[in-house]
Amino acid sequence: MRWLGVRERLPVWVQARLEVRPRAVAAVAVVLAAGVAFGAQQFWSARPRPVTPPAVVAPAAVPAPSPGAAPAAPAAAGPASPVVVDVGGKVRDPGLRQLPAGSRVEDALAAAGGVLPGTDTTGLNRARVLVDGEQVLAGVPAPAAPPGQGGPGGPAAGPLSLGTATVEQLDALPGVGPVLARHIVDFRTARGGFRSVEELRQVNGIGERRFADLRKLVRP
Repeated sequence: MRWLGVRERLPVWVQARLEVRPRAVAAVAVVLAAGVAFGAQQFWSARPRPVTPPAVVAPAAVPAPSPGAAPAAPAAAGPASPVVVDVGGKVRDPGLRQLPAGSRVEDALAAAGGVLPGTDTTGLNRARVLVDGEQVLAGVPAPAAPPGQGGPGGPAAGPLSLGTATVEQLDALPGVGPVLARHIVDFRTARGGFRSVEELRQVNGIGERRFADLRKLVRP
């Protein structure tokens, strides 16, 4: 009541300034509401958020081979080494020739200029695959047979070299034959030669009895 009495004594323009109008109250309320909403939005945006660490991808494990499983195939081997052969007999240019692995007797004869006209090569297997260190003879008699291979009273030659003998020479040994002769040559090629006669036991098809028959007829 005292405030109202004081107000009435004030000038009219002062009373107008002090009067609280509904429009002013509404404007203040709107401003306050906007301020509260802005503050709430800022608080919500600045709140702490959980951070999810990136997933760690482990390297793929190599499965262990199961018992009894076949081992992995080895890497492909490099190109085979060339073979060196001695071409002789009735050829145009006899001598040593270096040929690619897998070459045949016909390739060796061609590398030596070919056989001379009229040469009889019926006893020469031109399709045979060459082995390193062997000798190819065209149109000449076969070398003397090793001991025990000649006729009665025939000349005795030295033991046959396992390192340089051809399939035909090995075929002439007792109990060998063309298949076993090829096995011996293949074994020699795979091992790079024979270091001892005892290694002949490891050739497929040579048992104890056959080895006993051959051991005195051959040398490394």
